Amino acid sequence: MDAVEQTMDAEKLTQLAEQHQEPEWLIKKRVAAFQQMELLKYPKVLRFNYRNWQMASNQLDWTESNVKLVKSDLADTHLLQLGQTTISVNLPTKLADQGVILTDLFTAVNDYPELVHQYLMTQAIPTDDNYLASYHAAFLTSGIFLYVPANVEMDEPIKLEILQDSTQTSDFNTHTLIVAGENTKFSVIQQMNTVGNQDNLANALVEVIAKENSHVSISALDQLGENTRAYLQRRASVARNATVNWSIGMMNEGDTVGNFETTLSEDGAQANAKVVAITKGNQRVGINTGIKNVGKHTAGDILQRGVILDQSQLVFNGIGDIIHGAAGSESEQENRILMMSNEAHGNANPILLIDENDVLAGHAASVGQVDQTQLYYLMSRGLSQATAEHLVIRGFLGAVLTAIPSKVVRQKLISIIERKLADGHEDK
Repeated sequence: MDAVEQTMDAEKLTQLAEQHQEPEWLIKKRVAAFQQMELLKYPKVLRFNYRNWQMASNQLDWTESNVKLVKSDLADTHLLQLGQTTISVNLPTKLADQGVILTDLFTAVNDYPELVHQYLMTQAIPTDDNYLASYHAAFLTSGIFLYVPANVEMDEPIKLEILQDSTQTSDFNTHTLIVAGENTKFSVIQQMNTVGNQDNLANALVEVIAKENSHVSISALDQLGENTRAYLQRRASVARNATVNWSIGMMNEGDTVGNFETTLSEDGAQANAKVVAITKGNQRVGINTGIKNVGKHTAGDILQRGVILDQSQLVFNGIGDIIHGAAGSESEQENRILMMSNEAHGNANPILLIDENDVLAGHAASVGQVDQTQLYYLMSRGLSQATAEHLVIRGFLGAVLTAIPSKVVRQKLISIIERKLADGHEDK
């Protein structure tokens, strides 16, 4: 693809980073990523063409946000950010005393440079992974750093709330870096929303480094606004006998590309990824969800379910990749889409890339409209068509919703789905 017309150069980028008082290593990473951009391509999403979308710009602006825009319950959030402004950090003393670090990314760059330098876009998502990852590294403006040292277990999830400030025109380039030490066990809830209605780009990356015998559960609720065009990339690198579980609710209102991958780097690593998406209006959403088996006796499972309303488009690509040498590994996936309109467009594509004989792999995929027999039965019991459709959708999504381990996340996701379905019926 052609790179975005450059109005920035390496010298200007360096000056802006220096104004932000960034260390030399981070400035060099920015400049290197910027120079890589013209050599790289957009990530490929099979059967989803977004090549003509503007997904990047050449602006690096340092802007403050109005904290009065935030109406969240700060007591229920461990870290809250609005745009580039960190509103609050509430890490329990008990966790801090055990060496847990939770702070905004740029504070971590200065206070914990060895840790951030070691893991930031080096192992899970390298800066040359694709054009949009490289752009992200060059124009990064906000983020969160969570470090959990070895042998720490948490009973309660770490709750992160990230708000895009669209009361002003500003690209939203945010990065969440999570490092799980050996023998750790914890969960993270990440919520992403938009305040305001200005047209903006969002480029949000999440990296998870899961070391040996760690167990990490990540629940993400994405609710970016209608006027936000978003690229969301989440990736984990999973070490020996470690586990990373993803539960992702893709509830954005605008056009979105999702690129989710877990690499089972060492023997005995495990992962599962659950994704729920609902599209409506003229929205277009394309999602890659992949698990790559590298170590021996690794296991990955993908479960994706989506509902398409109105004239919208939704594409699910489930990618199971077992490389040569990953003997004894397992890869399973299920991708299903329910179309609620004759004008909707959906694809559910199972992709198995297997280069090893001693493995177990399987897939299931379907795209179809609502079962008219089910609707007729429910309506014959006195329900309206809208209510009947609502119940059918809830039943269809139930396989994913009931598999989400966090009750809090499950209830929030159900509430979001209820609202989107209600809005969809109001539009008819």
